[in-house]
Amino acid sequence: MTSRDILEMLAATGGGPMYAEARTVADRFFGRGVYVRGVVEFSNHCRKNCHYCGLRVANTGLERFRLEPEGILAAAALARELGAGTVVLQSGEDLRYDRRVIGDLVRRIRDTLDVAVTLSLGDFDRDTYAYWRDCGADRYLLKMETFDEALHARLRPGCTVADRLARVEMLQSLGYETGSGIIVGLPGMTDAILAEDIHRLSQLGLEMIAAGPFIPHPSTPLAAPVDHAIEKSLLVTAVLRLLNPGANIPATSALDALAADGRTRGLDAGANVVMPSVTPDAVRGGYSIYPGKNAAGRDVRDAVHGLFERLRNAGYTPVADKGFSRIAGACGGNADV
Repeated sequence: MTSRDILEMLAATGGGPMYAEARTVADRFFGRGVYVRGVVEFSNHCRKNCHYCGLRVANTGLERFRLEPEGILAAAALARELGAGTVVLQSGEDLRYDRRVIGDLVRRIRDTLDVAVTLSLGDFDRDTYAYWRDCGADRYLLKMETFDEALHARLRPGCTVADRLARVEMLQSLGYETGSGIIVGLPGMTDAILAEDIHRLSQLGLEMIAAGPFIPHPSTPLAAPVDHAIEKSLLVTAVLRLLNPGANIPATSALDALAADGRTRGLDAGANVVMPSVTPDAVRGGYSIYPGKNAAGRDVRDAVHGLFERLRNAGYTPVADKGFSRIAGACGGNADV
């Protein structure tokens, strides 16, 4: 399928039939089970200055935090207790954590909890990625955000599409189940850019693909209100499912930030993964990538149990499998089929 074909799909009025088709494809590969990934957001320090992200280094108004290794391990254990088959270690690009510290966390989580481990830590060199892979990390998530060179350069100062894409391909070559994704509705993103982004993502053979709506953060250069892109994001999710039938596709937390039923609508459009935060209550609200990222004042257990209840009421079943993709040849791909 070409970018022009995808552009025509995006122009279709009313996504209902496409959502239904995408859900049928997801059912064929994953049934109504939804993989649960517990996300431990252990640091909101970041060396990057991306214009869309509340963690950007220039945001001096953000109260920063770092979790100690034992706190990270405790949050990972809670994720497993609550029914997650994967623990995701996520942070801003924070160089305070030596690569050996991350490697030790990966080993200890795998050895004690019997879960898959996903890392989402940003840009590092091949030796570091290889070390974490050797320590037992199963997956790595590194989002492109957009493949459009001009838009990428404007919104991610000092970064290029070529460098980011080279790292994604590096992760694949190291044997990670590799994930990437885009932000739908970025200022300056046309439907033609979006169609090309979907096309290029789908050419990479990724095991994980994410497409969440842009939500402006008041402490960034992109703070101006926008028309939220939830419907467009749902349509993109459906298109990605049709083009990547065996990939893991999350119903992103950003959907829930815009609508109370956002994640279940994402599942209805073909997603098969949810990724609730299990970051400790005391700091969870500080991981403010966008407004509404982590609901303030709500206990982690209550939030996760509430999400599961909504999934069941919508006809889905949270499952604690490690949740490898159904892409042929994926790392560990048959481990829990």
